Amino acid sequence: MASSSTAQDVSRCDLCKTAIAQSYCDFCHVNICKPCIGEHISDDYKKHIIVPILQRKSTLIYPECVIHNNKACKHRCTECDIFVCSFCTASKQHRGHEFLQLEELFNTKKHNIQNDADELESQIMPAYEDIAIDLEKQIASLDDQYKKLTTEMSKQREEIHREIDIVINQMEKEIDEIKVKHQSILHKHLDEIKQLQASTQQSLLSLREMEESNEISSTIQYSSKNEKFGMIPPKLKIIMPKFIPKQIQRERLRDVFGEVTSLSTKMEDKEYTSKKPNTSVRELLDEPKVLNRIKAGQKKLRRVACLNEDQIWTSGETADIKCFNIQGVLQNTIKTKSGYLPYDIDVDRDGALLYCDGVIKTVYKVKNDQTEEIIKLQGWTPVNLCVTSSSDLLVTMFSDDNTQSKVVRYSGSSVKQTIQFDDEGQPLYSRRTIWIKYITENRNLDICVSDYGAGAVVVVNQAGKLRFRYTGHTSPSKNQPFKPRSITTDSQSRILTADCNNHCIYILEENGQFLRYIDNCDLKSPMCLYIDNNEYLFVCEDERSTMKQIKYVK
Repeated sequence: MASSSTAQDVSRCDLCKTAIAQSYCDFCHVNICKPCIGEHISDDYKKHIIVPILQRKSTLIYPECVIHNNKACKHRCTECDIFVCSFCTASKQHRGHEFLQLEELFNTKKHNIQNDADELESQIMPAYEDIAIDLEKQIASLDDQYKKLTTEMSKQREEIHREIDIVINQMEKEIDEIKVKHQSILHKHLDEIKQLQASTQQSLLSLREMEESNEISSTIQYSSKNEKFGMIPPKLKIIMPKFIPKQIQRERLRDVFGEVTSLSTKMEDKEYTSKKPNTSVRELLDEPKVLNRIKAGQKKLRRVACLNEDQIWTSGETADIKCFNIQGVLQNTIKTKSGYLPYDIDVDRDGALLYCDGVIKTVYKVKNDQTEEIIKLQGWTPVNLCVTSSSDLLVTMFSDDNTQSKVVRYSGSSVKQTIQFDDEGQPLYSRRTIWIKYITENRNLDICVSDYGAGAVVVVNQAGKLRFRYTGHTSPSKNQPFKPRSITTDSQSRILTADCNNHCIYILEENGQFLRYIDNCDLKSPMCLYIDNNEYLFVCEDERSTMKQIKYVK
C-alpha cells in the first residue's frame, strides 16, 4: 500500500503538467488533478470514466457494437463467434444461441497472461540462461583442455625424437582444425540460445504490457506461446578428442605414434515440465455442454486432431484427410499414399499432419503440402500414433502373424524405446484380434493406451513400467462391457476415453481413479476424442458426419 501511495505522490497531471494527479481517466488513459477534471470531460462527459488514481485501468473498455450505435458488446455468441451487445442477444439472428460474458473471458485471459509471464520469468528463461552459462564455460575451458591434449602428445614425441616431428606437426594441425570446428559448434549453439533468450525476453515484455492493458479485444485474442518456448533445447555436450599413443615402430611411424579422435557432439535432453500454480486448476463443469457442431464432410468420422480452431483435421473411411476451421469451412484435403483410409492421424506442435498408412506399413508427415515418409515398417503394421511433448512419436503396432502388439517410441525415424512386456514378461497389450489401440502421452509423461480388445486402459510410466490398468466403472446405467476407443488427456493430467458401447466418455484422474462420465451431450457411440490447446474437447461419433466441440472444464 505504501508503494502505491508513493506512486500517486509522484504522478503529475497530464493536462496542466504541474499539479499532483488524484484521478485517472480510464477512457483516455491520462492522469488528472481535481481542477482539470471539468475541462477534461467538457467535450463529452458521458464517454469519460474518472476514477481514483489508485484504481486506474480498473474499468473494462468493451468493444462497440458494429450494428447498434453507442452500444457496448459485453457478450460473445458461441454459435457465431462474434461480440454482441444486449440488443443483439435479443434479436432473431441470435435466438436460441449461447452467450459468454466478455468480462469472464477477459479475466481468464488476464490470469493466463500472468501465469505465462511468471512461467517465462521464473522457469523458462532461467533454463535458457543455464544452457548459455554452460556453453560459455565450455568455451572458456577449451584452451586448457586442448593444451592438456597437446602436452600429452609432446611427451610421446620426446620418446621418438626427431623422426616424429613431421608427423607431430601434421597432427597438431589436425587438432587446431578440430578446435576451430569445436569452437564453431559451441558459438553457433550459443548464438541460437541467445536468440531464443531474446525471443522469450521480448515475449515477457509483451505479456507484462498486456497485464497492464485493459483492452478486451487484444487481450482475448492473446494466444499463449509458452508451450513453444517451454520446449527447452537440450544442452550441448561435446566429447573432447583423445590422444591414443601406440608403440613406436619407425616403418609405421604415423600409426604407431597414435591418433586424435574426431570431435563428438552429444545433446543432453533437458526435461521441462510446465508447472502451473494451483490457481490455474481447471475444474470440471457440473454439466458439460456442446459449443459447436461441425460438418466435416465425411460419412463416417473416425479420427480428429487439432491444435486450435483454425485447423481441425478429420478422417473417415475414405482416403481423404480433411482440414476444417471451427465454422466448418474446408481448408485443405490430403489423400493417403495408399489410397486407403488412414488408421490414425495427429498434428505436431508446428501444425504438421502425421498419419498411419497401415496398408503399406508406413507413417507419413505432411507439412506445407509436402509429404515425407518418416517410418517404414517390415513385419509390423502401425495402427495408432501420437506426438509427445518432446516431439517424439509414439506408435502402436501389431505383428504380421497377429500374435503380438507393442508401443514404439521414435525420434525422427530412429527407434528410442520399445514397450511390450511387464516386469514378469507378460504382454502389456492384447493381440491384434481387435487391433484398435489409441495412444496418448499424459502431462506427467505417462503413456496411456486404450486397449479395445482387452477392455482396458493400460497406463505405463515414461520408462515403460506398468502403473495400472483401468477396466471400467460399475454403474446401473452403463451395463454394456467397457470397450474403450479413443483416449486423450488434458492439462490437469486427467484421462478421457470414449466408450462407444455405453455412449459416454469416461474421465479418470492420472492414477486411474474414476471421476465422472460425460453422457449428456447427445452422444451416440463416440469413436474419437481430441483436446485442443484451449481445452475444448472434440468428439467424433459412429455413423455421424458431424463433429462436436464440447466444453467440459470451467
